[in-house]
Order: sequence, then structure tokens, then C-alpha cells
Amino acid sequence: MPTTLTQHVEVIGPPGDRHGEILTPEALDFIGRLHTAFEERRQRILTERRRRTLRLNSGEPLGFSVATAPVRKDPDWRVAAPAPGLADRRVELSAPPTRRTAVNALNSGAQVWMADFEDATSPTWENIVGGQLVLRDATERRIDFTTPSGKEYRLGAPDRLATIVVRPRGWHLTEKHLRIGGSAPSASLVDFGLYAFHCAQRQTDAGRGPYFYLPKLENHYEARLWNDVFVLAQDLLGIPRGTVRATALIETVTAAFEMEEILYELREHSAGLNAGRWDYLFSLVKNYAHRPDFVLPDRTAVTMTVPFLRAYTDLLVRTCHKRGAHAVGCMTAQIPGGGVHADEASLAAVRLEKEREAADGFDGSWVAHPALVPTCRDAFDGVLSGRPHQIEHLRSDVDVTAHDLLAVRRTTGPLTREGVRTNVAVALRYIDAWLRGRGALALNGLVEDTAAAEIARCQIWQSLRHGAVDRATVLGLLDGECAALAQEDLDARAVEAREVLERAALGRELPAYFTDDAYTRHLVRRTADQGARS
Repeated sequence: MPTTLTQHVEVIGPPGDRHGEILTPEALDFIGRLHTAFEERRQRILTERRRRTLRLNSGEPLGFSVATAPVRKDPDWRVAAPAPGLADRRVELSAPPTRRTAVNALNSGAQVWMADFEDATSPTWENIVGGQLVLRDATERRIDFTTPSGKEYRLGAPDRLATIVVRPRGWHLTEKHLRIGGSAPSASLVDFGLYAFHCAQRQTDAGRGPYFYLPKLENHYEARLWNDVFVLAQDLLGIPRGTVRATALIETVTAAFEMEEILYELREHSAGLNAGRWDYLFSLVKNYAHRPDFVLPDRTAVTMTVPFLRAYTDLLVRTCHKRGAHAVGCMTAQIPGGGVHADEASLAAVRLEKEREAADGFDGSWVAHPALVPTCRDAFDGVLSGRPHQIEHLRSDVDVTAHDLLAVRRTTGPLTREGVRTNVAVALRYIDAWLRGRGALALNGLVEDTAAAEIARCQIWQSLRHGAVDRATVLGLLDGECAALAQEDLDARAVEAREVLERAALGRELPAYFTDDAYTRHLVRRTADQGARS
């Protein structure tokens, strides 16, 4: 792999407070070297993604690869043993990397804080660089602060803090506030590279390491690319190979057919797999949106107990434990605040879900709010009985076929008009918040992120495509929700949010993601304009 910096890295985003501490010449040089080594491969991967989506839309069957069968059949290989701070993962808290959420997450009692640059962060330039500052300050214990109202945020004892695991943005996104040879570099490599450059040695010295979650992988070639990134980054930074560890999110339907292959590619750097519930549903709808036999009912009706999702999670646990890896369960997005009775009912539902995951063999699970940490921990404590995990629970009873993973027609229930209305409301309000720099939004008792908006807008497109609702009805619902949003919040960017949603959900073709187009049209121009005015 070439490691020479061949082109200058230019910062075109507006300057901000303390940005110079992150965007140092040495850190930018590191980003440039990663870009030089891997951009061509990344582009090939994106091209293959588009081709495969077209093939699936056209009816090509999806199954377990014959070419990689030797990897699945080989009984002898295992992933690396758990890294320091990652042996016990019974509760993982997902939150964006802001100062307040960082202190709360690190003190929450969870074993892991997943600092999310992807689904829970609106990628404004200030959020991206500011998030890196938060992570560096956290590793140096310089993150304590007091609000103007006098509320104090202070880190607890080091041995009681959650382990930091960073989720960079996906391979499909770029960082348009940097330029390398006239083009925008991979957002994945920017997020990974800045954190690794500034924090890898600090985390290693503290007895942990630079740990990551890998989003939206679609096949093992993408995992191989990440593994090669880790190898080069460790060599450039002068840290031992295997110091970097990564948990791959199985949140695309194609990756569900390559779980063992993904673990194999990452094995020296692997920290297991996670079941990414909402993005998995988004991927299923997106890849099969043209087919009437893949129309899902209302999102609230698609629980993790439906057959095709049980097949997916059972296979994930079996695959991980077969190879000595952690299996981490799905996100629970409930938040308290609905009143005593509502909160009791919500916690009871969370408890049942986490107890089911623990009984199914998962080693831990995700929550989106610190108040849910005790409930999740209690559910796993009841099964683990003092052990850090249950990797020895091999789930040899599981036998999942390709048909099981795609048995959507066994999921009963219609896509209702009320479901379409909810999709319009959630997508519009989330996109409005995202355009204003907020990547996680409390709606109807749930923390909603980019994945929720993606599912919602894809279901709107799918319902139009297959006649579950007509265009006039959707436009009428959109009119009503836009008016309500404008009335609820005078600062709402309802007109822009509507434009984004119409392009993403009402067009002739279904875009792969709403975020890339919306980022380019709104966030980049907006931050550049702010920089010009400042």
C-alpha cells in the first residue's frame, strides 16, 4: 500500500474554536496518507454496491456465497481474544460526541459508550471537529464543565468509566469541508483518522485502545478494506498490530449472508458483531423496494420477534460464538418522561426485550438513554451470573437458511394510512432537526436517529410504488405535517426539510440515502456561508 502523501490536504470549512488542536498539519498528513492508499478501492466498493442493488431490484436471488464456503466450513479459525475494556459489554450506551452526552455516557454505568458520528450526529463541520475535541478531551480527562445555570458535569473515577468505542460515518459519505487533490475525502477515513491520530496512543497508555464500530458494511470486501486501513494506520502511528479493534454492525441484508466472512477478514482486529435493528430494516426495504412481496407493515409492528428478524439475530449469535466473538444486541430507543405509568410500561417492555436477548445468547445490548442502563444490566446479570460474557453458549440448535432471512411475507399486518402519516411526521421532523445540526431527536417517547428517517422515507416510497397509498394523500399528509411543524417551532426549517423529504421519498427512483444529497445541498453550503460571514 502506498504511504507517501501525494496531494496536499486543504481545509475549506470555516474556522472554529480550538479547531487548530484537531486539524494539525500532522493529523491532516495522516488523513492524506489514508486517502492516498484507499480512495481508489473505496470507489470500486461504491460502484459494486450500486450494481448489486440493481441486481437485487431486478430479482437476483440472495444467498450464502459458494466462493466463501471454505471460510464458513473451516472449524479452526477464531477472532482475537477480547481487548482490554471490551471483555464485558453487557450494556452499551449510544450517544453523539457532545460534551454533555460524553460525561453522562461515561458516568452512566454502561460498559461501553458508542460515540456516534454516523446515525446520531448531523455532520456539520462544527459537529465533526467538535466531536473529535470532545473525544480527545475525554481521553485526557479535560471534559468537566459547568453550565451557565450552574449545573456541573464531572467525570467519575477512571475505573468506573465506560470504554469509548467510536462509530465513524459510512463508506458512502465524504467530508466536503476538506479537499485532497480537488476531491472530498472519505468521511469514514476522516472520522477514523482524526480519532486514531489524536487518541490511539493515549487510549493505549491508559490500558484501553482505539476501538471502533463499523457501520453499514455490505460484504466482506468492505470489512477487508477496513482491516487494511487498520494495518496501515497502526504502522504509521507506531502501535502494535491488533491494538485497533472493531465491532462490525450487521445492519444490511447483504451483510447478514456474510457474517462469518466479515469476522474472518477482521479477525486480528475483530471485537464481534452487533445487530443493527433499524438500519437492517432500512436496508431490507431499500434493496427490495421494487418488489411487492417485500412490503413491510407499519414500523411499530415489525418487532424483533417476527420470524425473519429472529432468524437474523439467532444466526448472528451462533456465528459470533462459533468464532469466539462477542454478539451485541439491538438498540432500545425508549426514553423516560412520559409520566409515571407510561415510564413503568416502557421499562417493562425494555426489560422483556433485554431478557429475551440475554436468553438468546447475546453478550450485551444497546440503549439510547442512561436511564435504561440499570434495566439492561439487570437483564444480562440474571443470565451471565458474574461472567463477563456467554461466548461459550454456542447456539448449536440454530440452523438458518437464506429463505429464513428473507421470509418477509410471514410478517403479518398492513402498511396503513396512519403508518404512512407517522412516517411522514417522523421523517420530516428528523430531517428538520438534522438540518439544524441535531442528529438525535426525542419523538413520541423514542430517540430517533438517521436510521429512523431512512426507514420512514423508504416506506413512503414503497407505499407509493405498490399502491398502498396515492401521491395526493402523501402530499396532503406532508402539507399538514409541515404546517404543524412550523407552528410547533418558529425556528423550524420546514420548507427545506420538505424539499429533502420529497427528493428522498417521492421521486421516480429511490435514492440510496437521503443524507448525502441533503448534506451537499444544505449543510456544506450553510457552514461555508457562515464562515464567509464570520
